[in-house]
Amino acid sequence: MKLAVIPARGGSKRIPRKNIKMFCGKPMIAWSIEAALESGCFDKVIVSTDDEEIAGVARDCGASVPFMRPAELADDYTGTIPVIQQAIERLRADGFEAQQVCCLYATAPFVSPEDLQRGLATLERTGSQYAFSVTSYAFPIQRAIRLTENGGVEMFHAEHFNARSQDLEESYHDAGQFYWGLVSAWLAGHMIFSPESSAVVLPRHRVQDIDTPEDWLRAEWMHRALQAEKSLV
Repeated sequence: MKLAVIPARGGSKRIPRKNIKMFCGKPMIAWSIEAALESGCFDKVIVSTDDEEIAGVARDCGASVPFMRPAELADDYTGTIPVIQQAIERLRADGFEAQQVCCLYATAPFVSPEDLQRGLATLERTGSQYAFSVTSYAFPIQRAIRLTENGGVEMFHAEHFNARSQDLEESYHDAGQFYWGLVSAWLAGHMIFSPESSAVVLPRHRVQDIDTPEDWLRAEWMHRALQAEKSLV
């Protein structure tokens, strides 16, 4: 059995009510729920939340909310893995035994059904513990600089000052969209960023962290542009 868990706590600080704030005409969480349902990957799509309003919106969008998340797993310091563990164990107690579980973030409006399918295929093909979305950095991280206390700058890796960008190894970062994993890996608390994981590479134009109002505005511009492009195909 395959399970999608969409974590969506109610205590967002920088963008209040972020999980259900309207984004390009829909509650933010609706984009993730719809992608999960349209992918055909899952036997069950649930939302893990501590918030009754979020639970109501999630149900209206087609997801199941079979339990409310306990307060001790809904603070600012709770990581993803404990939330997924709790969901697995609660559903197991109700007779639903998952073998593969995908954590799909509620604030991932660029996630596509096809990417979720690729994630599952990668997990199964490679025999990895996890398969998750990544994208490349737009600029070589080896040439990154920091701002010093006196207003100056210095390189993190000064040895690369004279290196050409095309000669430096390409680097990737977590795209913050989805994390497929074996139930055994989730329950054991294995690290997601490890040699036992595989990457599902996404293009940079479909990846945007949404942590600030500026991020939100940029994400809406990007999303509208992508939707306009699709309408021309």
